[in-house]
Amino acid sequence: MSFAEFLHQVGGMGRFQIIHTMLLTIPIVLMASHNLLQNFTAAIPGHHCQVHINANNTRYANATLHLGSQDLLRVTIPMDRNRQPEKCRRFVTAQWQLLDPNVTEPNGTQLDTEPCTEGWTYDRSVFTSTIITEWDLVCNLRKFRQMAQSIYMAGVLLGALVLGGLSDRFGRKAMLIWSFLQLAVMGTCTAFSPSYISYCVFRFLGGMALSGFGLSIACLIVEWIPTQFRTITIAITGFIYTLGQILLAGLAYGIPNWRWLQLTVSLPFFFFLIYSWWFAESARWLVLAGKADRAVKVLQRVARVNGKREEGEKITTEILNSKMQKELSMVKSSYTVSDLVRTPAIRRIFCCLSVVWFSTSFSYYGLAMDLQNFGVSIYVIQLIFGAVDFPAKVLVTISMSYIGRRITLSAFLFLAGLVIITNIFVPRELQIVRTSLAVIGKGCLSATFNCVFLFTTELYPTPIRQTGLGFGSTMARVGGIVAPLAKMLDEYFSFLPPIVYGAAPIISGIAATFLPETLNQPLPDTVEEVESRSRMKRGEDTKEKIPLQNQEKVLLRETC
Repeated sequence: MSFAEFLHQVGGMGRFQIIHTMLLTIPIVLMASHNLLQNFTAAIPGHHCQVHINANNTRYANATLHLGSQDLLRVTIPMDRNRQPEKCRRFVTAQWQLLDPNVTEPNGTQLDTEPCTEGWTYDRSVFTSTIITEWDLVCNLRKFRQMAQSIYMAGVLLGALVLGGLSDRFGRKAMLIWSFLQLAVMGTCTAFSPSYISYCVFRFLGGMALSGFGLSIACLIVEWIPTQFRTITIAITGFIYTLGQILLAGLAYGIPNWRWLQLTVSLPFFFFLIYSWWFAESARWLVLAGKADRAVKVLQRVARVNGKREEGEKITTEILNSKMQKELSMVKSSYTVSDLVRTPAIRRIFCCLSVVWFSTSFSYYGLAMDLQNFGVSIYVIQLIFGAVDFPAKVLVTISMSYIGRRITLSAFLFLAGLVIITNIFVPRELQIVRTSLAVIGKGCLSATFNCVFLFTTELYPTPIRQTGLGFGSTMARVGGIVAPLAKMLDEYFSFLPPIVYGAAPIISGIAATFLPETLNQPLPDTVEEVESRSRMKRGEDTKEKIPLQNQEKVLLRETC
């Protein structure tokens, strides 16, 4: 008797599963807000040097009182090649002769200029305050903007490594509660950061917590849901994340101050912390962790909520241990990351999934964190990027349910890569076409996230499921960290970044074809179960090849 049968005994997909899943998915709305928040909190508004007037002729001393803003800029700030005010240089002295309409303005480099020693003036018509305007992260300090995002992603990476393993050791619920508390506190502290360094530290710790609660939620959802409902449940979870992206566009538009925006997406986690005590620990994990008595109490509680009290009371510690004796006998006392590469089938799964997680995240964040370069309103493009996920995830859900996980994952990765590379050959003047292709690519990558998320939880057995999911998330965060660095390649050739962003999903699409199919398969509870399935699959393939070879020989003889 497998755990899936116990789950069916206490109600299957009953009232408990619906309430439990609903409460677990609500925080996912704000997961997107934190991941993509820096698109708005670190947006770069238009800027130029502070106007500096040092009249070199006394007859112009009072002229500044009567100059309009455009004339004042013209005599103090040189123009770039696009006839826009230079962002990082200004004239050493005011060039009054430029006010004469008969004077042709020389190139700014032909006149004496200097850096913006007195600071910058920012266009606050869209963003009243961002970390860029707060700490002047422009010109020679502009690299600190990308560094802040990379530090946040590094926190998410460390959280996947540390909290993922701790969840397999101490339980999903314990890590979920801790992650909610850490994100609520660190997110709030970020909103009150007095300096750039403290901002990065709090964002790093917040990233750790976000990774921890994301992984714990994934396992708690999957391990309480019957096999036939897993696909649609994970799909709904993906839609909730998409809703969060659309919500972020609205929140950012209504709250243009970065501190208030940061606070708005952080305070709700105190509320999530309060109701998280109601969650049920994974009974599957409790059994395999040697805590059968607690597992029985949890199963009986689930049975009561589902209206199956009598069925739940039939489950005892002795029955649970005896029926799952095979699974328990194969469970080690402890598991580590090394168990992901110790056996051949798990090792192949681990290598293929690592490539898929990395490339999906690498290309996804390469597109999603570059909204200001699309030439349209940042709020509109965020809304479009979020809205495209709905049809993409509907399509991937249908495909996963009827075609299978492996083919679906590989197909969407190939399509994403091809669309991104195709954009290289579209002229820059066709901005709508370029944006449309980017939106399609982003939609395919979002659908891929949905697929690989479900696929990972189904491929790894229970004792190392959280560790495997955590390492997959780790590879995704490495991709998120590297993605901004790939943008630097356009300093050499403008077509290099899209080639890299497009090639990565194509390569991982090939790797995905080596994964075993899990459609309509129960969740594996032990490493040995995964290995035995792999051996059985190889045996079936061998049996299929032998008759085909014999048939070919017969046909050959008949032909001769």
